[in-house]
Amino acid sequence: MPNFIDVIIPIPLQKLFTYSITVSEADFLKIGMRVAVPFGKSKIYTGIVYKIHNTPPNAYEAKQIHQILDDSPIVNEIQLQLWNWIANYYMCTLGDVMRAALPSAYTLESETIVIKNNKKTIDESKLLDDEFLIYEALHHQSSLKIHDISNILDKKNVLPVIKRLLEKEAISVEEEVYEKYKPKLVRYVKLNTNYASENQLKNLLEDLGRANKQKEVVLTLFSISAKTKKPVKVSDLSNESDASSTIIKTLIDKCILEEYYIQTDRVQYLGDDNEDSKHLNEYQKTALKDIKESFKSQNITLIHGVTSSGKTEIYVKLIEEVLNRKKQVLYLLPEIALTTQLVSRLQDYFGEKVAVFHSKYSSHERVEVWNNVLNNSGRAQIVLGARSSIFLPFHNLGLIIVDEEHEQSFKQFDPAPRYHARDTAIVLASMHKAKTLLGSATPSLESYYNAKQNKYGFVELTHRFNDVLMPDIELVDIKDKLKRKRMKGHFSDRLIDEMNETLKEGHQIILFQNRRGFSPIIECHTCGHSPQCPNCDVSLTYHQYRNQLRCHYCGYNMAMLQDCLACGSQDLDNKGFGTEQIEEEVKVLFPDYKVARMDLDTTRGKYGYEKIITALEQQEIDILVGTQMLTKGLDFRNVKLVGIMNADNMLNFPDFRAHERSFQLMVQVSGRAGRTKERGKVLIQTYNPHHNILQQVSTNNYIDMFNEQMNDRYNYKYPPVFKQIKISLKHKDYNRVETASIWFAKSLRQVFHNNVLGPESPPIARIRNQFHKNILIKIPKQQSLSKTKEAIIKINNSFQSIKDFRSVKVILNVDNF
Repeated sequence: MPNFIDVIIPIPLQKLFTYSITVSEADFLKIGMRVAVPFGKSKIYTGIVYKIHNTPPNAYEAKQIHQILDDSPIVNEIQLQLWNWIANYYMCTLGDVMRAALPSAYTLESETIVIKNNKKTIDESKLLDDEFLIYEALHHQSSLKIHDISNILDKKNVLPVIKRLLEKEAISVEEEVYEKYKPKLVRYVKLNTNYASENQLKNLLEDLGRANKQKEVVLTLFSISAKTKKPVKVSDLSNESDASSTIIKTLIDKCILEEYYIQTDRVQYLGDDNEDSKHLNEYQKTALKDIKESFKSQNITLIHGVTSSGKTEIYVKLIEEVLNRKKQVLYLLPEIALTTQLVSRLQDYFGEKVAVFHSKYSSHERVEVWNNVLNNSGRAQIVLGARSSIFLPFHNLGLIIVDEEHEQSFKQFDPAPRYHARDTAIVLASMHKAKTLLGSATPSLESYYNAKQNKYGFVELTHRFNDVLMPDIELVDIKDKLKRKRMKGHFSDRLIDEMNETLKEGHQIILFQNRRGFSPIIECHTCGHSPQCPNCDVSLTYHQYRNQLRCHYCGYNMAMLQDCLACGSQDLDNKGFGTEQIEEEVKVLFPDYKVARMDLDTTRGKYGYEKIITALEQQEIDILVGTQMLTKGLDFRNVKLVGIMNADNMLNFPDFRAHERSFQLMVQVSGRAGRTKERGKVLIQTYNPHHNILQQVSTNNYIDMFNEQMNDRYNYKYPPVFKQIKISLKHKDYNRVETASIWFAKSLRQVFHNNVLGPESPPIARIRNQFHKNILIKIPKQQSLSKTKEAIIKINNSFQSIKDFRSVKVILNVDNF
């Protein structure tokens, strides 16, 4: 009976491809192993075995697989269940999910190899010059890769030459699959066994005679071995003996030392003994007891704890209990910046049991974490990571903690799968029969609504740790200050006074402005022209530190203009302000203090966040200017004052969640103030101090904000009352996308009637030379979500079959938070 496997390939195909395998391969293969498979005319992909069966495909003849790449599965069955759920719920393909889930080093690549044909004798005089060069090179090398041939001929397009050589049967071509992941090997040395006895060693030192440096290396090797009782690294020996690597190499060549290699993880914990976790105060103990009680009847619990109430210490106690039951813990965070602070805190308690997984790690480092989780290693009992860590191969999860669960960074927007890590974590936990704890000082309306509906357990923590008072929040009316001429740049006299007082007391300050760059618009005073991005419908942002105008959507940049492109005038002015301009003004206002900036531009490196956060913790920075990176749960002990430079640009954003997000951002950034003994102060500069949201922020009144926003959501049929799916259409031709979106919306209206909005152009209608149109489908609670998706997919398939619309890209975004 023939044997077949269904394989997931990392490309967006609706169906899985079937390949034939031999009986022995069928006995060896398991679901979740990688195989190299041919696809199309010449490509080779790494696929994951999804199913082993005996049913041949109907539409095509199954090809043979190339090779099996693993001895055991690298993806487990629960992961494949989760991939399936993500593909169905978020309306994407298993190939999309596979590409997002696997570290890129696991998706092998193929490269064409050219080999000399030894079976046939070739008359070299009949070869052309470039053909002869390659043929001659193959006499000296067993094989050549395409890029080697390019280098030999010094030209890019070498395929015609290869084709001619193939026709003359001078060469043959094959695909070599190579793996990207290379384990890290550390070089060690030991004394050759010939010198194990005391006499032999004595003779050796005498033989070395005047070679003092070599003698010193041997003696140092002895002293290190005696002290540490561990293998000795070449690098350590070199440092301790102050000898160059050449001297050590000479000793190895003389067979006095033996070198050997040990495979090691790239990310290692280098700490000392673990600390005991801290004692909880009464409020924390009560909250912990309530969470455990809630977990008896509910699988998901929401903890609403004010900023600096000590939620992390409660999480630590829960983690301890789960580890005692020999289960794994996943701790999800919205931002890489947060992991740097939390890693050190958790490692103080749990040592090397903590593994970290996020996008700033290299591909090799991620493979090592993946392997540690897969093998249930002691080094990965607690995984601390950003949203992608939900894809790791857990065996026995006991608890998932989603910290700052309201954050929109948990939602993946591009490319597919457009999943929400919080919701996916809840599904993953249920597959493992584990518990999920959602924590936030400003929960999302969705989670709070679910807690109100008794879908989730609910626990409140209303007191700050050490009974520190919540910060005093004051609204500053900058319209009034401008009238009275009491503004210096973008700083009101009130903010400057408070900053002076805070700095004199030796405390630190955070200034929050949710826009990077120097200023978002450069405008000509003479004719009013402002430079626009040629690829997007946005003005270019001025970045002073590079003296550049940059587009934050496509990355286009140009040198800062000296004169106006339209009229040639030199009278250029900037409108609006970003973090760079605030940093500049602070340096002028407070020249004696150290100022730093934390935004996407200053944290690009692997340790970018760590450097700034450590500098602030060690009080090397007096004033930190930053974007929303600052708002996400960071714990700064000495910050007493927080200034929000302009609250209005957040409130006036064209999004139904703008008010909820503004409340969350402002409360979170306010929570960075006064976290230890003294009460913190927060100043919010605004043109409209009577705005409802600002009043609710100033009194930290989450319930009023929730009730007011929910009232709007009921009236206008938005989540969490209705679910929604956003359909975006993109094309470089405006008329094409306009016609296509009207057709799509019309088809949807025939099924969903008034619950379809659009098509509408978004606020930024063109990005990267693609025109965008959006259609929104609102889905009432009683309407079947799966049937709704089926109808949308049917309409999408009909749409794709129309020749004129085939080039229009359609993006389906479920729960577009």
